[in-house]
Amino acid sequence: MWTIEDSVDLYGIEGWGNDYFAINGRGNLAISPRKEVGGSVDVMEIVEGINRSEAIQFPILFRFPQILEDRLEEINGAFLSSIEELEYPGGYRLVFPMKVNQRREVVGYIVEGGRRLKVGMEVGTKAELLAALSLGLDPEALIICNGYKDKDYLNLALSFSEANNIIIVIDIFEEIFDVLRCSKELSATPRLGLRTKLFSRGSGRWEESGGELSKFGLSTAEILESIRILSENGMIDQLKMLHFHIGSQITDIRKIKIAMNEAARIYSKVRKVADVEYFNVGGGLSVDYDGSQTPTSASANYTLQEYSNDVVYTLQRTCDEEQVPCPTIVSESGRAIAAYHSFLAFKVIGKKNSKDGLDVLADDDDPVQIEDMRQALENMDLENYAEFYHDALHYREELFDAFNLGNIGLEERSKGDLLFWRVCQKAATFADADENDSEEFESLKKLLSKKYIGNFSLFQSVPDMWGVQQLFPTMPLHRLGEEPTVRGTIADITCDSDGEIRRFAGEKSDFLALHNLRDDEDYYLGTFLLGAYQDTLGDFHNLLGCVNEVHIIVKDGGWRISKVVEGDDCEKLLRFFNYEPEEGLHEMVERSCVGEEARARVTETIRKALREYSYFKDRYLREESPASGGDGPRS
Repeated sequence: MWTIEDSVDLYGIEGWGNDYFAINGRGNLAISPRKEVGGSVDVMEIVEGINRSEAIQFPILFRFPQILEDRLEEINGAFLSSIEELEYPGGYRLVFPMKVNQRREVVGYIVEGGRRLKVGMEVGTKAELLAALSLGLDPEALIICNGYKDKDYLNLALSFSEANNIIIVIDIFEEIFDVLRCSKELSATPRLGLRTKLFSRGSGRWEESGGELSKFGLSTAEILESIRILSENGMIDQLKMLHFHIGSQITDIRKIKIAMNEAARIYSKVRKVADVEYFNVGGGLSVDYDGSQTPTSASANYTLQEYSNDVVYTLQRTCDEEQVPCPTIVSESGRAIAAYHSFLAFKVIGKKNSKDGLDVLADDDDPVQIEDMRQALENMDLENYAEFYHDALHYREELFDAFNLGNIGLEERSKGDLLFWRVCQKAATFADADENDSEEFESLKKLLSKKYIGNFSLFQSVPDMWGVQQLFPTMPLHRLGEEPTVRGTIADITCDSDGEIRRFAGEKSDFLALHNLRDDEDYYLGTFLLGAYQDTLGDFHNLLGCVNEVHIIVKDGGWRISKVVEGDDCEKLLRFFNYEPEEGLHEMVERSCVGEEARARVTETIRKALREYSYFKDRYLREESPASGGDGPRS
């Protein structure tokens, strides 16, 4: 008998959920924004409440601001615990890199949730700097200016440096001359940092962004030359930070240790000639997207506490060896802060699979291969399924040859196809019972999986899944006390074959275990850990825009909606791409319609469509065939 624990294992939720996500006794997804401290909420209670109100349509991006606050406190707490345990004499400062998620609501939650911790911001452009300056950060919170910098960027940073804790990091060597020039023109005294380009590299998908070929950073020769130039210009005392970054989503703790050792040694040498206060380890703290706790590209083989322990220990040991003061540690762990706080909930609106659902009637004129295929289907059992499956492959190939030679018609080919897939399905069922996990039958099971159609756009809501094949956990939001008997992948509603979720966390990575659809009930799926990068990388493929957002606060055993952000309607999307729908409306109606009544009706239809959400409103599409019960027509 299927249990909730079976679903926990199947979808790997204990591995990737980080104690924020679980399955409750009702078989529904539950979310605990403060983990064991602040209680949990049944996601389907929220879904049912939204459906009753009829005010918000799916797909919906759910945000849980309290998870952001919890992440800030957990990361800060891990470093403070390491500092206390190892008796490290320096401090720690947490900084959020705005490029991870620039949404005003998200950054606002981080600022408010991290105010007690004096959480700062890392910016990489003029626009991000302007955004950071508008947030009302604590005066002691760091604003770290990275990225390529023109004169306007530098002037902006220098103009606010007196009232804000701004550090301008030299990312490429030539910038030091621009900083000196702009500082002189404005009579400003900047606080500076140097970004070092390490020989060491990270691991995982973004490994190539670190090391000697990285886009940013100074070589050791350029660091020495920069120190000389600052000294000659009387500004060596303004060098306050050494920064390095070996890549996002570092999956292997050994790579972190190696990079830390190299960077700590560089800091120690620089500290002997300059009063450097901050040692900035950059980002890279990994998020375990598949829950495997391995050094694969979607996971990590270390914990947050192990990470902070290694950073603190390595830096302290090196400083002691070099006899230099220990600096304040700064980290920019944006992915680890933001990823968990949001997920996409969407309805399944149909399914597609041409390999089932059709009956085949016998005919005396059928080719011998069709009768052989029928006999294989009827006589297959646990002992002979592999043999009959191989026979069916041979029969099908003979039918294709006969069709290509013009010896049989389309109807006979169709019958052969349908019978072949029936044989395949029965063989796969016996392979499951036989625990046959050979490559041949695993490939067959994948081939037989269904495509459930989800009312969402992969390109808009989960762009990294399409762009860099990153894995994001996806699973049903309910019915988790029932055994899922359907193998499937999830296709979105775009007109692009790449718009499909094909990799999943949990036991079976090539398909998702799903439940049969019911005519009287919506079926909801969720894709999780979307808070980092996905909000700002979204692609308006097929003019499908930003989805509706609902922000949820969990408190005192209940929940409330704290904020609703409406998604894009069709008119907004058209105007974003420089269409003027009202201008062409009158001409289009005049050209297409005869009579005032027809014109008025079509005009209202168009105006209504312009105001509509860009996603589907219907509960679900018809299945492949119009027959009731999904059995399809007879052939």
